[in-house]
Amino acid sequence: MVVGPDGTVTGSVSGGCVEGAVYDLATEVIATGTPILQRYGVSDDDAFEVGLTCGGILDVFVEPVSQSTFRQLEAIADDIEAHRPVAVATVIAHPDASWVGRRLVVHNDRVDGELGSARADAAITDDARGLLAAGRSEVLVYGPDGQRRGEGMQVFVAGHAPRPRMLVFGAIDFAAAVARQGAFLGYRVTVCDARPVFATSARFPTADEVVVDWPHRYLAAQVGAGAIDARTVICVLTHDPKFDVPLLEVALRIPDVAYIGAMGSRRTHEDRLARLREVGMTEAELARLSSPIGLDLGGRTPEETAVSIAAEIIARRWGGGGRPLAEGGGRIHHEQGERESLPAS
Repeated sequence: MVVGPDGTVTGSVSGGCVEGAVYDLATEVIATGTPILQRYGVSDDDAFEVGLTCGGILDVFVEPVSQSTFRQLEAIADDIEAHRPVAVATVIAHPDASWVGRRLVVHNDRVDGELGSARADAAITDDARGLLAAGRSEVLVYGPDGQRRGEGMQVFVAGHAPRPRMLVFGAIDFAAAVARQGAFLGYRVTVCDARPVFATSARFPTADEVVVDWPHRYLAAQVGAGAIDARTVICVLTHDPKFDVPLLEVALRIPDVAYIGAMGSRRTHEDRLARLREVGMTEAELARLSSPIGLDLGGRTPEETAVSIAAEIIARRWGGGGRPLAEGGGRIHHEQGERESLPAS
């Protein structure tokens, strides 16, 4: 959330829960120039007043931003726009108040800034690059001089990795709807089909790129170029064996991707599995395939089907069970990779 010098507000930190209190704190930081780490919790006496009635704890770091306090900001914005990975590591708590607000801007090949000691700079640079490679942001804890097993210094690493990729194979109406969902969720969407009459930008205006190539050849080339990572999702919507089988033979042998799904009826799915076994795919490799693609939402239209596919991708990422929240108990949100335990059917 940005509070401008004229008092205008852009963005939000909590969807409305503590915005009023954070706005007051931001105006104070603008006046004093001193960054502040503030904790809001439902157990606080003023919890109802600030609006944090849903429970939990929210830490908000408020810092002044200007040419003098954050000279790298414009360059960071340029990196993000150009899809160049960059992480910003900011000290948000330290026994020595003069450290608070210091930052490192970490790229894969260089670092801008310093925190206060070479030891701290080295430890945080190394960890920030690890988070950047994983596409994650996190608060890290160190000793006051950057000791990995110590406490006292907290550093927030904001990782700005390029958008994760969604590869949609098959230039059909369902693909157009899936591409729209992918763009909405923040993916860099590629639609690929071997048929030039169907694979056109006009038919897929929300896709970042439309490629005319045989799907398996394009995917193999992307793997060879190092353009596929653990955040990539692959949606195979061709449901035609001459495209599906060679494509999935490549996809299911990629060591680590977030999701591989293939469209088709259950009969199509069984036929597809038989063909994949014939070309030597193992049961462990086949187990990575989500098919028929999507969650069972009862949808019929391309748009409804796209929502079910997006829902399965989200559930796979965060460990959701895909059932109504009203039927469950405990926490609503899961940690990444944590699976909700479902009752036996």
